Amino acid sequence: MVSTWLNGLVSGTVAAATGAYFAGGEDAAAVDTVDKFAFSDDSRTTLGTGLSAATYALAGAANSGTAAYFAGGYVAALVDTVDKFLFSDDSRTTLGTGLSSARRYLAGAANSGTAAYFAGGYAASRVTTVDKFAFSDDSRTTLGTGLSAATSHLAGAADSGTAAYFAGGSTGSLVDTVDKFAFSDDGRSTLGTGLSAATYALAGAANSGTAAYFAGGSTGSRVTTVDKFAFSDDGRSTLGTGLSAANSSLAGAADSGTAAYFAGGSTGSAVDTVDKFAFSDDGRTTLGTGLSAAARNIAGAANSGTL
Repeated sequence: MVSTWLNGLVSGTVAAATGAYFAGGEDAAAVDTVDKFAFSDDSRTTLGTGLSAATYALAGAANSGTAAYFAGGYVAALVDTVDKFLFSDDSRTTLGTGLSSARRYLAGAANSGTAAYFAGGYAASRVTTVDKFAFSDDSRTTLGTGLSAATSHLAGAADSGTAAYFAGGSTGSLVDTVDKFAFSDDGRSTLGTGLSAATYALAGAANSGTAAYFAGGSTGSRVTTVDKFAFSDDGRSTLGTGLSAANSSLAGAADSGTAAYFAGGSTGSAVDTVDKFAFSDDGRTTLGTGLSAAARNIAGAANSGTL
């Protein structure tokens, strides 16, 4: 495989710097902020162009190497908006076709190079809907088979090229369910082993080809738990070291092959914390520089380069 860096040299362009993007959220009020953490040194910048509107309870997914997509949420009312940020220059466009319905507290995951999936959420009521956006032309279809139950406040992560995983949330009651959508045919199965506890308002991130991580949330009270699902057999383990504080309504993003980042959320009040889990040993550090402002109900997506 030719590296993204070498492709930049051949084409005469500069490859986009890789990083995690955390967008929107709320503290005293909703914000349109998009913070970017460079994977090279974990430094933070805040994009000059934010979301198209101050939004919370949205979801993120990314076509790694190309663009991040932030979908849905709440802006004075529920919205179906999908904002797209090109990694080449961090510019924003808003898709002409949004979600199939306006909703918040949904989850995102992506088959990098192919499509983003936005699942569940709350419209007039909780939904099973899974919308799929083809990266080739940003067109939307809605899967014939949705989630196994109408669910909000869930989390997503993906094994790019293989499957998307949507975990936990609320169906009116908290659930530990993990639904898996195979990218080959968009068929859904439900894992025999779910989360270690029924949890909502959690966050997901993935080391593509290796494992998905689902972190934090609430089981009735906030937790520090990080569950890890090995893609080889979908077996679950729970990390010995969890988040740095019990935290819900946070967001996740990953530098595939290197580390997962879990940012923001609420520990009783909104926080700016960014916890980083190294994939080499699942050890946790907390970044010296957090989000540009404390925020909960935010969304994450990442440019990991070529997956």
